[in-house]
Amino acid sequence: MTTRILLIDDHTLFRSGIRVLLQRQSDFEVVDEAADGVEGIKRAKQHRPDVILLDLNMPGLSGLETLQLLAQDLPNTAVLVLTVSEEAEELAAALRGGARGYLLKNIEADFLASAIRRAVAGEPVFSDGMTAKLVAQFRTPVPTAPAQPSAEDGARLTARERDIVRGLRRGESNKEIARDLGVAESTVKIHVQNILKKLNLASRVQVAVYAVEHGLTD
Repeated sequence: MTTRILLIDDHTLFRSGIRVLLQRQSDFEVVDEAADGVEGIKRAKQHRPDVILLDLNMPGLSGLETLQLLAQDLPNTAVLVLTVSEEAEELAAALRGGARGYLLKNIEADFLASAIRRAVAGEPVFSDGMTAKLVAQFRTPVPTAPAQPSAEDGARLTARERDIVRGLRRGESNKEIARDLGVAESTVKIHVQNILKKLNLASRVQVAVYAVEHGLTD
C-alpha cells in the first residue's frame, strides 16, 4: 500500500529536498506541502494523509500548536516532528501534544524512510540519542501547580525583553520581532527563553496573555 505524506515546513528548499528523497521510495506519495501551520492544517484536512512531517520552528502558529490541532482533528494520522532542536523539553512537549515520533533534520534518508514506515505501523520513532533525553526528562520531578507570574515578575524584565513581550502580544514571530527591533532572530529567541524563565511560563501564548493582563501593550 502507498503511504501518503504531507510536509509542513517554512523552508521551501528543505521541503523540496525531502519531497525528492521520499518520492524515490515506491511506496511513498507526497500528496502536498505547506509553509506554515495554518495552511498545513487546512491541507491535512483536505488530504487526510497517513503521515505528516512537521517542523517545530515556524512563523505564526508554532509547530507545537499545529501539532495539538492536528492531533485533535486527525487522530489517525501519524505526525512526526522533523526539527533541528535537540532540546529534551521540546521532545517531551511534542510527545504530549500527540506526535508519534521526533526526528532530527540531520538524519540519513534511509533512516527517515524507515521511521515513516514504522510510524505507519504504530511504532514511536526517535533519532539516535533522543530516547535517552526523553527518559532523563521524565525522571526529572515536575513541580505541581506553579505559581502564576505577578506584576513584580514583570518588573524584572529588561527594556529589550519588554519590547519583545509586546511583539509576542501582537502575535509576531521571532523573525518579525527581530526585523522590527533591528536585531538577529537568534537574539530574539534567547530573549524569549529568558522571558519564559523569568515569568515562569511555558509558552509564547501565555506570555501574550500576561502582557494583556499586566498592561504590557502598545
